[in-house]
Amino acid sequence: MRRRVGPGRFQMKSENLIYPVLAFLLVFFILPIAWFFIKSALDYEGNFAAMLLETFTSPLFITVAWKTIWISLLVTLFALAAAYPIAYSLTRSSSFTFTLIIICVIVPYFTSIIVRTYSWMIILGTKGIINEFLIYVGVIDKPLNLMYNMVGVVIGMTYVLLPYFVLTLFATMKSIDVWLLQAGRSMGASNFYVFRKVFFPLSMPGIVSGFLIVYILAAGFFVTPALMGGPNDVMMAMLIQRNIEVTLDWPLASALSLFLLVVTLIIYAFYCKYTDMDKMLGK
Repeated sequence: MRRRVGPGRFQMKSENLIYPVLAFLLVFFILPIAWFFIKSALDYEGNFAAMLLETFTSPLFITVAWKTIWISLLVTLFALAAAYPIAYSLTRSSSFTFTLIIICVIVPYFTSIIVRTYSWMIILGTKGIINEFLIYVGVIDKPLNLMYNMVGVVIGMTYVLLPYFVLTLFATMKSIDVWLLQAGRSMGASNFYVFRKVFFPLSMPGIVSGFLIVYILAAGFFVTPALMGGPNDVMMAMLIQRNIEVTLDWPLASALSLFLLVVTLIIYAFYCKYTDMDKMLGK
């Protein structure tokens, strides 16, 4: 005879699966970060707390922190503006169109960030495709300055982070009951009114989730700002890298890393508080 396993016992075994995940996070995330901060504090010759206060009040830190916050916000807003119509098209397209759009979204996602960044450097450069085309059609007389400034950084980061927003929005939009939209139309409402009063509010969980995810990733971005930005577009991750590999100032790098970690945890706390994963996934 086979021994039946009750639902309570199965649930208990399923809950035990969380322990390997917690162990993985402890070994490969929490311990390395803790070791980095502890080693930096021990190696610093002086008052580490005073150094943190001096760092967080310095003009350089304030400038870089504000630049990081501002660029991350711009990238997130532009990603939202581009991702929403793409995700909406995915929910309303035919099988062939859906496959074509999803390929265009997923293939760049699996391509190296360096390759995608260099591609945009070619497109936005002085002799790039955009400038050459605008000069050819007579719109401009001399090339536009689209590289090594905030414009290039925002464009490059928006393109790299766009798939995260598209996939998050699509998961939410796909879970919206189409009968609600049809009910609105059957009551005489126009398509725009149904979209504004029904569809858009129901897609807000995806907007909030995508906004927070993309903002967290943008705040810690390094490759694209380093390659496409100028001297006035230094972000926090770039400053941390310089202090670790160039000036070898680990205590200062740890102070900057602490700020970035705190900002990330605060945003993640908002993500957990205001994001309903069950609602976003249609459960």
